[in-house]
Amino acid sequence: MKVNSMLREVRTEDAIGMILSHDLTQIIPGEFKGRLFKKGHVIRQEDIPALLSIGKEHIYVMDLQDGYIHEDEAAERMAHAIAGDRVKLTQPHEGKVMLKSTIHGLAKINKRFVDEANSLEHIVISTIKTNSVVKQDQSLIGTRVIPLLIEEAQVAKVEHIARRYAELGEDLVTVKPFLPLRVGLITTGSEVFKGRITDKFGPIVKAKVVDLGSEVVEQIVTDDDSDQIIGAIRHYETLGVDLILVTGGMSVDPDDRTPGAIRKSGARIVSYGTPMLPGSMLMIGYLGQIPIMGLPGCVMHDAYTSFDVFLPRICAGEEIVRRDVVELGYGGLM
Repeated sequence: MKVNSMLREVRTEDAIGMILSHDLTQIIPGEFKGRLFKKGHVIRQEDIPALLSIGKEHIYVMDLQDGYIHEDEAAERMAHAIAGDRVKLTQPHEGKVMLKSTIHGLAKINKRFVDEANSLEHIVISTIKTNSVVKQDQSLIGTRVIPLLIEEAQVAKVEHIARRYAELGEDLVTVKPFLPLRVGLITTGSEVFKGRITDKFGPIVKAKVVDLGSEVVEQIVTDDDSDQIIGAIRHYETLGVDLILVTGGMSVDPDDRTPGAIRKSGARIVSYGTPMLPGSMLMIGYLGQIPIMGLPGCVMHDAYTSFDVFLPRICAGEEIVRRDVVELGYGGLM
């Protein structure tokens, strides 16, 4: 595509009705610096004095040929085609449209769609990673095209791909809200149970839970004793909590009873161990419908572990399966 063949220089006074090819900036020393006109603007009679005031005796305008669209329109059309629930669009800026979250939640990005769309020449769809925790107004995806003007048919291909995924029932970009879970916390370890040291695990775990909109309804401290740990698990099962977290005692040392106690409680174990560092000693299971996790010691001192991968997904109402654990290995070395 020969973009230059669609751009031409004209006298500003002769540009009425023509399309501006690029942003024009106005600078008033000490008062203002910003965009006076954006590219794609159709020049009007009343715009001429403002253009001349910023020294534009001549400007570049676009001759939009049949079958071509401006980059702003292309970015908008692609963004509209892929936006899902709890996602909003920005106005085009420098040829880009951003899709942003309307809530604090869990971003879900369809990587297969993104890869397929980006395989098209001149198409750019840039995203954050799926399952990222996002705040309200945080950017999820940026759409744009490479040339200033692009064949309309190329953008239509992206729209066609998006419709095909929709017909299969696959979302392209959505944000899932976090559910207000009631969490039962069990802290194991003779050193804490017998008062030799202060519990440092609990405050950290509670803060992570609260940050996702849930609450720890109770914390039970037990000795390194399987029966005590199982009793605490049974207590929370009877209480009807939405999630059980067990801290401490997750290594292979003989005094570490937590993994065995979780198994003996009747929980169905999804995985003991994850291919992520830090956080390889995490255990995930389900006691009936209640997710239960055994947390390794690294959760106390590392900012991001396997616990931080799975907790947001559970708080968004997702069930963790073995494949989710397996896939942590690629990119899992933090």
